[in-house]
Amino acid sequence: MESTQAVINPTTPTIQDIHSNKFTLPDHTQLPDSDGTFVKNFQEHPQSIVLTSSIEPILQKLHPDGNFCIGQDSGIYWRLVDPPEKGAEAPDWFYVPNVPPKLNGEYRRSYVLWKEFVAPLIAIEFVSGNGSEERDATPPSETEKAGKFWVYEQAIHISFYAIFEARKALLEVYRLVDGRYEKMQPNERNHFPIYPMGVELGLIEDGGVPWVRWWDEMGNLLLTGDERAIVEKQARLQAEEVAEQERQQKEKLAAYLRSLGINPDDI
Repeated sequence: MESTQAVINPTTPTIQDIHSNKFTLPDHTQLPDSDGTFVKNFQEHPQSIVLTSSIEPILQKLHPDGNFCIGQDSGIYWRLVDPPEKGAEAPDWFYVPNVPPKLNGEYRRSYVLWKEFVAPLIAIEFVSGNGSEERDATPPSETEKAGKFWVYEQAIHISFYAIFEARKALLEVYRLVDGRYEKMQPNERNHFPIYPMGVELGLIEDGGVPWVRWWDEMGNLLLTGDERAIVEKQARLQAEEVAEQERQQKEKLAAYLRSLGINPDDI
């Protein structure tokens, strides 16, 4: 395994320096929250929203104290370099357990590992090119930037890493085992279990377009907020329809009894 210390700038303080208060490292309010790049296609943003909206009820059950955060195209700072954004990667979607979503009353602008020491549990990348960037395991050097795959595996140590290629309707998921990513095999539902979350990740087609979605461990699709609202509305309308049918039946029965000279109120 490559040492993560090899990618640290020689002037970067050590953990011992930090604890001895010799250095004050920048936090999320002092680091850039964007590298100026564009979202690469129009599916990326709604795809992130779908993932977040459908998983939030599960995460709220896992974290009743509210201590978790979700990043959507947000930077994860893993080393201190100049310029600072060169020491960050920005997964399209990621989840970090057991950390507060706010710091000092302010929502995070980025996720800074040297301030947290808690790695994301899962990161998901949406491929817009040929997928080589998302699978680049090149270690860093004096002239070359570390590949994204290497950073997630060797530097940040993200437990699960998913790569979604919409053009190919392809989803790959890797699990960190003994410090190395192992490609997971899907289960009988063609889903990938994300064990610590108690959910599965897979693909679904909607209008000829593949989407990454969550399922529970029983294989039930986790609905987004809009989908839950539609289901609730349909259930409410069905309940109202049943109630109206029952009312009409009671009125017909009452009319029939009156025709027989029987007061239905006396029954």
